[in-house]
Amino acid sequence: MELVSLGLILGITGSLHCVGMCGPIALALPLNHDSPLSKTIGILSYNFGRIFTYSIIGVLFGFFGKGLKLAGALQVVSIILGVIILLSLTLPKILNKFHFSSKLYLKLNTWVKQKIGKRFSKKSNASLFVLGLLNGLLPCGLVFLAIASAIAQGGVLEGTLFMMFFGMGTLPIMFLLPYFSGSLSLTIRNKMKKMVPYVMALFGVLFIIRGLNLGIPYLSPEFNETRTEVKSCCHTSVSHK
Repeated sequence: MELVSLGLILGITGSLHCVGMCGPIALALPLNHDSPLSKTIGILSYNFGRIFTYSIIGVLFGFFGKGLKLAGALQVVSIILGVIILLSLTLPKILNKFHFSSKLYLKLNTWVKQKIGKRFSKKSNASLFVLGLLNGLLPCGLVFLAIASAIAQGGVLEGTLFMMFFGMGTLPIMFLLPYFSGSLSLTIRNKMKKMVPYVMALFGVLFIIRGLNLGIPYLSPEFNETRTEVKSCCHTSVSHK
């Protein structure tokens, strides 16, 4: 239940950011306008492509989170992620001095945009699905926050579900966006984007609280599952002897 609620909350609130950042792509989708049904299927194909990409990302980073959990480092990593998120909001100029990932960021961003541009000449649902797959790969602060959340879950299934529900949380606004393109000016989209830092700050604080191992159900559970399992196995082995 925690995965569902947190993923949906981040997706729903973060979709305001999507309107500002990915809105131009959603507004320019090569949809089939012959009938409302054709248009709806096209929009869903695009958005399901995004959700599928987010889910695959969740699998990959879920493995990473599971490895951290088994190594007993998930608690520390959760706190570090929370601190980084808060620093990125309060001291962006200082963090911008570190360009360790800027080249990779630019290469990925350029490659994805080139592929997206080529897909706009096709109106098939399959092409729209691929557009969604590619859009899910665009480097984005909100997606980075979701990835950090997936890592903090400490498991493959948990990370996958979190990213999937995150994507589903963005679905309502991103689905309706092409229908209300005329009523969403650049000014309105920019105002919606201003809410995102508050959401990021909230999740940053949650990461820190989660990593403090306070024993609070759902909010700050104890990171002792692996140790408990090891002790249980050792105890069973001794009992058999």
